Amino acid sequence: MARIAGVNIPTNKRVEIALTYIYGIGRVKAKQICEKVGLPTERRVNQLTDAEVLQIREAIDRDYKVEGDLRREIAMDIKRLMDLGCYRGLRHRKGLPVRGQRTHTNARTRKGKAVAIAGKKKAAR
Repeated sequence: MARIAGVNIPTNKRVEIALTYIYGIGRVKAKQICEKVGLPTERRVNQLTDAEVLQIREAIDRDYKVEGDLRREIAMDIKRLMDLGCYRGLRHRKGLPVRGQRTHTNARTRKGKAVAIAGKKKAAR
């Protein structure tokens, strides 16, 4: 099992797919990394040599911000917005959608489980 950027990547998957298990690397970046290192697309992680794993690790460390550093940067960006008191920061603080989505209906992912309000339903006639 190869360990890259503090993550154990699965051994039986293609390298391009296995790299997406690292936070901050998606399909496009994984493909770019494979091209930089010069790996064929059909190569699997368990077929990699130690030198190739080292090349991948170095390419990621050199060119991309991943895992802990990326999470820390995102958290600091959100904290900065909240400290500024700007609209986006207030939405983060209240736990509401930040990017203009409607909240009258939907938005359950951000708002959490619905809380029942007494007398809210219409009276039956």
